[in-house]
Amino acid sequence: MNATPTAALLIAPAAVPLLAAAAYALTPVRAPRPVPARVRVRQPVGVGAHTGAADPLPGRDTGVLAGRDTGELPGRGAGELPGRGRGMLPGQAAQAPDGGLLGTPPRSPGATPGSPGRQPAAWAGLVSPLAILLCGGLLAVRVPRTGPLTACSGLLRADALSVWMLLVVGAVALIACGSGPGYLAGERAAGRASRRTAWRYQVLVQAFLAAMCLAVVTANLGVLWVAVEATTIVTAFLVGHRRTRTSVEAAWKYVVICSAGIALAFLGTVLIYYAARQAGVAESWALDWPTLVAHAGRLDPGVTRLGVTLVVLGFGAKAGLVPLHAWLPDAHSQAPAPVSALMSGVLLSVAFSAILRYRVIADAALGAGFTRVLLAGIALLTLALAAALLLAQRDHKRMLAYSSMEHMSLIALATAVGGPLALSAALLHIAGHGLAKSAAFCAAGRILQLTGTSRIGRIRGLLGRAPLLGGVFGCAVAALLGFPPFGLFASELGIARAGFAAGTGFALATAAALLLVLTAFAALAARTAHMLLGPAPDSPTSHSRTGTWPLLLALVACAALGTTTGPLTGLLRAAAGAIGGR
Repeated sequence: MNATPTAALLIAPAAVPLLAAAAYALTPVRAPRPVPARVRVRQPVGVGAHTGAADPLPGRDTGVLAGRDTGELPGRGAGELPGRGRGMLPGQAAQAPDGGLLGTPPRSPGATPGSPGRQPAAWAGLVSPLAILLCGGLLAVRVPRTGPLTACSGLLRADALSVWMLLVVGAVALIACGSGPGYLAGERAAGRASRRTAWRYQVLVQAFLAAMCLAVVTANLGVLWVAVEATTIVTAFLVGHRRTRTSVEAAWKYVVICSAGIALAFLGTVLIYYAARQAGVAESWALDWPTLVAHAGRLDPGVTRLGVTLVVLGFGAKAGLVPLHAWLPDAHSQAPAPVSALMSGVLLSVAFSAILRYRVIADAALGAGFTRVLLAGIALLTLALAAALLLAQRDHKRMLAYSSMEHMSLIALATAVGGPLALSAALLHIAGHGLAKSAAFCAAGRILQLTGTSRIGRIRGLLGRAPLLGGVFGCAVAALLGFPPFGLFASELGIARAGFAAGTGFALATAAALLLVLTAFAALAARTAHMLLGPAPDSPTSHSRTGTWPLLLALVACAALGTTTGPLTGLLRAAAGAIGGR
């Protein structure tokens, strides 16, 4: 493979989303035709039965005030979606005589709020995930046979770990971007979004994908830090997308905590740079990862130990690990559901891949014992906290966020154990968790739109109310619980086997982790069963199936990973070898 195609494959994963973000940013947002702010509609008794809505009283205003959400309105519990008129079933907005939504422009014949024909620009966002998957697939064919590929004077580099992470980013992005148009259509129908907010959402999501891809394919640890920091800036606006008091508060909490973590990572990166310069590494290569691995034996142990500790704590904040984890449940519960899928399904893993890179340097400079103890301690503390919080959780989106902490702690524990089996299981867990959690979060967003609340205690009979949506959510949670044939069953089994075979200390740590996992399992299963089972409402609620195909695709892919890795087997072994699993 000559230099030009190689450079194109390494540049395209970050360049295509960046170009898509620029295209969205330069596309003018056309204002809808003006309509009266409030419309008074008199309907004869029985009209509401044809639309699925309860009959409004004659002469009563059915207009809906859009855009108001303080987190809790009089007469509503926290976590409920506001903006409905009286007599409306959850998830529905008031309707005008022509079938259109009040306060929105009339629809053209045959169009629906969630139809792809109404939002071609939104569906165009699938180009970026498909480009990422295409580049990752082509690199997956080449890299295991020829070794790492480089471009841009070594600034970009694709080894097996980079390619594996690129495939995970592309797969999760395809699910999230495929679910985005339907989710945004539901938000606009309920009056919680406009064309301008949907346009801003698309720009930020594409920039988010570009930053994550750059973090994955760069060989320079300084550029890696910049890319991870860029994800913080972009996702802060996405967390506060709804501009409510609760979402803005979550965005600020996210910015403050993650900025503190990124500051620690920056200081650790500077210390590693200093150690490399003291070891005689040239200035231009002092942050180049392959160069640092090759010269790790000459790095000052004291400086390297401090630098790696700060890096683990700093990037661990972005990965949802203690002690800087507090942003995660608030941000994931307030962000739009597809954004929560991206953040939980892949952003946490991208941040942890940075820790995997530094672990290779630390093991070569300090021996394997230092990072094993550090990561094992952080993993057990995170797992214990996640299990305790899951027992007391009453919000289904926050429940999924704490589940992400549980799974990231398992990945950290596998990394601490080390060895080919543990590291292969950790990478398989990254992929399986990304697929299952993206399906779960996107389904949770649709459930929130359907029921109007995120409170677990107020949601019953989902399987009877919306069988397809309830089934997808149930299967996604089953995958997260580690049921076969899903990929997390195979990865957790591999982590357990490797842990018990690693010696007495890690056998005890693995046993303690399994007890905590069982606790989290019980909490997650009980709350999900409460939502899915029970009597369905007397009057079924209409539910659009637009955007369900990405969730089904995610579950099928997760089940396939649990059965066999197929053509990805060689790539998985090579990726584990790239981070010390030899």
